[in-house]
Order: sequence, then structure tokens, then C-alpha cells
Amino acid sequence: MRRLVKSLIAGTSIAILTSAAATSQTYDSVVVSDQVQTGDIFSGQTLDVVEVTEATTAVTTATGAAFDGSADGVTLDVRANQNLQADVTADTRLDAAVSSGAVTALTTTATGVTSESNIYGGTLTGVYNQQTGPGRIYSHSHVEAPGADVGDVTASTQAIGASQGFGASSSAVGARVTQTNQADVVADGGGTYGYVDGAATFAGAATGTNVTSSGGYGSAERYIINQTNAAAMTQASQFTAHGNANLGATSATATGDNIHLYNEGGLLDVTSDQHNQAYVRAQTGASAYQFGSAASIAYGVGNSFLAGNLGSETVIDAVQLNDGGGVEVVADFTGAEGYDASANATAIGNAATGYVCSDCDGRLVATSQQVNNADVGASTSVTVSGYARTATGVATAVGNTATYYVSRPSAH
Repeated sequence: MRRLVKSLIAGTSIAILTSAAATSQTYDSVVVSDQVQTGDIFSGQTLDVVEVTEATTAVTTATGAAFDGSADGVTLDVRANQNLQADVTADTRLDAAVSSGAVTALTTTATGVTSESNIYGGTLTGVYNQQTGPGRIYSHSHVEAPGADVGDVTASTQAIGASQGFGASSSAVGARVTQTNQADVVADGGGTYGYVDGAATFAGAATGTNVTSSGGYGSAERYIINQTNAAAMTQASQFTAHGNANLGATSATATGDNIHLYNEGGLLDVTSDQHNQAYVRAQTGASAYQFGSAASIAYGVGNSFLAGNLGSETVIDAVQLNDGGGVEVVADFTGAEGYDASANATAIGNAATGYVCSDCDGRLVATSQQVNNADVGASTSVTVSGYARTATGVATAVGNTATYYVSRPSAH
């Protein structure tokens, strides 16, 4: 028996197929989905509180088009096309006068187009095309609480142009993915508190194009992936200022094109072509008058590739080209008195990593081509006007880096 459920609501398409166990017939299922979004998508909220004792939470999400085509125990073929020609904006603001509670959690996500396909005990084949036109994918989050206290605070800000995800369990996957992003992708956030008793974690991430996979035990995956980030800008930034912070971490990650594939099975085979043309910028600025441990961390990369298999074979043919506006990363920290202060900035034109499991008699075959035609720069500054136990700064800039290895699973 087979069941097919479809829905198309506000730019979201979902197709889920399941099969009853122990049947003598095998059904071939096909899902074809075409999505076009031309009107702007926006979501926003403001929390204005005086004194909260337990928790303050906010989740703000804006998505141009979303698709989910998955199957359980059958053979599924997917044809999914997504086209966004509009702006997508998500905005979260918190104002606190006295306290925002023992726990404060803010999550803000803006996504142009996103697609997901998972297969359980079956076979998945598919062709996925994602396109975002000129415009802006913008995620913003800010906390204004200069006279307030908080226990633990986590504020996450994420913006993605085009994203495709795969999941497999005891299954086989064969897919072609083509992504083109022309929209500026910006994740901007931060905030200020008078007193942070626990941990203050402010994180921002911006990605032009993104493909991820997670293959469970007994799975095999083969992908052909083409990514082009043709926007003017891909940027992530976070700025924080606290009067007194016990533990503080302010981070920003900006990635032009990203591929992250993982498998636990016989074969992981990927052929990829990444071309980033956007200016990639990651910047963090953190300050605390008094601090226990305070870190300002920024990471930016034009093209990022990772394919790892805790199985018998990994085959890679990866091409990376980074040009255009370049990669610029800045991380700063300023404080008056405390214990450990640090700033870390890493800028990379092209980064590639591949590995396979040696305990599985693993075999790695990798062909890698990296060309970086853009400037790559990283800078940090650490300023302590009074006293501190340690002050540490790390600035790293790399044009091209590639790492391929065969090792034991315990190494990961």
C-alpha cells in the first residue's frame, strides 16, 4: 500500500510517501513540484518587557518557498524547481527594562528557497533546481537592555539564499542539484545587557548557496552539484555591548557557497562546481566593561566543501572558483577589566576537505581544483583598558586550502 500527501500553502510544498511493510509489490513514485514566488515575504515581532522571571523566547521565520519530498520504503523520483524573485525579511527585537528572565532565546531566520528530501529503506533519485533573483534575504535581531539583567541569553540570526538538504537511512541516493543565488544575503544582529549572570551567546550566519546531506548506516550517496553565488554581497555581523558578562561569545560566519556531505555506508561520490562572485564579509564587535571569558569570533569563506564517509569509499571531483569582491573578516573585542579576552578572525578564499574511514578498509579518490582571484583579508583587535588574565588575538588569511585524509573514526 502507498499513501501520498501533498499540500501547497503560502509557498510551501510537502510530499510524503510511505509504504506498508511486507508487500510483494514495489511501487515507483514520482513527485514534480514547481514553485515561483514574486511577492515580498516578511515577518517581524517586538517583545517589550519590564521584568520577566523565567523565560523570554521569540522565533521569527520568513521563507520564500519551501519543499519537502520524502519517502519510506519505496523508490521515489523527485523533480523540484524553485524560483524566488522577491525580498525575504525576518526581524526580531527585544526591549527589556529590568530583566528578561533566567533564560532568553531568540531565533531569527530568513530563507530564500529551501528544499528537503529524506529516504528511509528505499531509493531516492532527483533533480533539484533553485534560483533566487536580484533582491535581499535579510535576517535581523537586536536586544536593547542596557539596564537589565539576564541569566543565559542565546540570540541566533541566520540568512540563506538557496538551501537543499538530504537525509538517508539504509538507502541509496542519486541527485543533481543546481543552485543560483543573485540576492544579497545578510544576517545582522547583536544586543546589549547591563548584567549577564550566565552565558551570552550571539551568533549570526549568512550563506549564499547551501547543500547538506546526512547518510546513516548502510547508505550510499551520489551527487552532482553546481553552485553559483552571483550576488553583490554575502554578509554576517554581530555587535554586542554588556556592562558585566560572565561568559560572552559573539560570532559571525559568512559563506558564499557551501557543500557539507556526510555518509556512513559503502560509497559517497560527489562531483561539484562552486563559483562565488559575491563580496563575503564577516564581522564581530564585542565589548564588556567587566568580563569572565569574552570571545569575538568571525569566519568568512568564498567556497566551502566537505565530503566525509565513515564507510568504505569516498570519491570526489571538486572545482572551486572564488572571484569578485573578495573575502574580508574582522573581529574586535574591547573591555575594561576581567579574566580572558580573545578575538579570532579567519578568512579563506576556497576550502575543501574530504575523508574516509581507515577501519572500514577505506579508499579515497579525490580530484580538487581551486582558483582564487579575489583579495582575502583577516584582522583582529583586542583592547583591555584595565587589567585581564589573558588577551589573545588570532588573524588567519588563506587563499586556497585543501585537506584529504584516511583515518580512524575516533578522529572525527
